[in-house]
Amino acid sequence: MPVPRFAFALEQSQSPQDVSSGIQILVLLTILSLAPSLLIMLTSFTRTVIVLSLIRNAIGVPQLPPNQVLVGLSIFITFFVMAPTWNQINATAIQPYVAGEIRQSDALDRAVGPLREFMLKQTREKDLSLFVSLAKIERPRTAEDIPTYVVVPSFVISELKTAFQMGFLVFVPFLIIDIVVSSALMSMGMMMLPPVMISLPFKLLLFVMVDGWHLIVRSLVQSFGA
Repeated sequence: MPVPRFAFALEQSQSPQDVSSGIQILVLLTILSLAPSLLIMLTSFTRTVIVLSLIRNAIGVPQLPPNQVLVGLSIFITFFVMAPTWNQINATAIQPYVAGEIRQSDALDRAVGPLREFMLKQTREKDLSLFVSLAKIERPRTAEDIPTYVVVPSFVISELKTAFQMGFLVFVPFLIIDIVVSSALMSMGMMMLPPVMISLPFKLLLFVMVDGWHLIVRSLVQSFGA
């Protein structure tokens, strides 16, 4: 059986379309390489994974669930929350572009619109004002006047603040259990016994009795207005 030979060469383009196709492929490969960062920064993933990680630490078992399970759950919750936005992008941008009804630049403009709308709904006005002032641009009159490079960092820091606020509320009941157990052990003179060993079963029992994963996931999804 003959072994195939692959040859790569640079040839002079015969038409402007050849150069345009090469640039489009380069842009596509760049977007694919940035896909993980876009998933993290431009969607609900940041808030979801931070809240779930804080829950794990609040219970007192930082190794359970494993990181793979936590990240996987966060990704699927992100798919669920972002489904309406992605369906709108598919209907208004991707399908018309595949059908040849619009150009690539028009498809990109249409795809950014629903994503900007989602991010602006979750972004605090204070954070927007911060990056508008840092960018030294005129105060926007409408949401459409805000540049995307201002919306993205504003959305990210708003998500971080919201995630830590939700994590604090989750920490409070487990912190109360730790305080009660520690006080009880001190009152009985058992100061050498680590309070974590006694409080951990009670925290796990509390989390199971209130159906903690159900409550947390429901609160996360509802926090995005889904």
